[in-house]
Amino acid sequence: MQPLPAHWTRRAEFLAGCRAELPIILGVAPFGMIYGALAVGAGLSAFAAQAMSSVVFAGSAQFIAAQLIREGSPGLVVAVTVLVVNLRHLLYSASVAPYLRHLRAGWKGLLAYLLTDEAYAVAIGRYLRDGDRTDADPVSPNRHWYFLGAGLVLWGSWQVSTGVGIFLGALVPASWSLDFTLPLTFIALVFPSLRDRGAFAAALGGGGIAVLAFGLPYKLGLMLAAVGGIAVGLVADRAEREA
Repeated sequence: MQPLPAHWTRRAEFLAGCRAELPIILGVAPFGMIYGALAVGAGLSAFAAQAMSSVVFAGSAQFIAAQLIREGSPGLVVAVTVLVVNLRHLLYSASVAPYLRHLRAGWKGLLAYLLTDEAYAVAIGRYLRDGDRTDADPVSPNRHWYFLGAGLVLWGSWQVSTGVGIFLGALVPASWSLDFTLPLTFIALVFPSLRDRGAFAAALGGGGIAVLAFGLPYKLGLMLAAVGGIAVGLVADRAEREA
């Protein structure tokens, strides 16, 4: 058996994934602090707020859930909103599945738990750079360690920033407005993936609907924007194929 190239070893792949995720942490960490402070302000105990980050580990869903709890929204509304917000993970899973199908169930479960917007963006970027090949072709047999490295860096930073927000969030002046960092992070993640007419249409349609529906109660504008963006993208994609 030929030895693996140095950059294909488990350690090298893991560290490469960690390094790729680090720049994204700059935008995620302030968001984690805001979530921690918001969750405590919404009435959650410090343990419950931290446990939500450890168990749920879905930043945008946690943020929205805390806001809805603070506003006294019914439990059903909170559950449905979180479900809709997280539906995109089904698309992420379908996208990375061809590259992970050879792994054991334990590995798939671990990577599924670590699958977030930020970890997905880094991992799928690596897999797409490899080309359309799957593991049946000559690619690194350890590239799932790249995914693991990216996911664990994101997970660790999220736990730490949540804890900082829980215990020190009240000390951060509201005038700092750190919440602007998350939209910038998502824009940076989404923009490179806009490679065809359907993707551009979905982004513009969803963004436009989100702005117009911003004032709707219970964050219904978010759900409306998600569904509307998908619909606009599908229509544009079909029109492009039939042109």
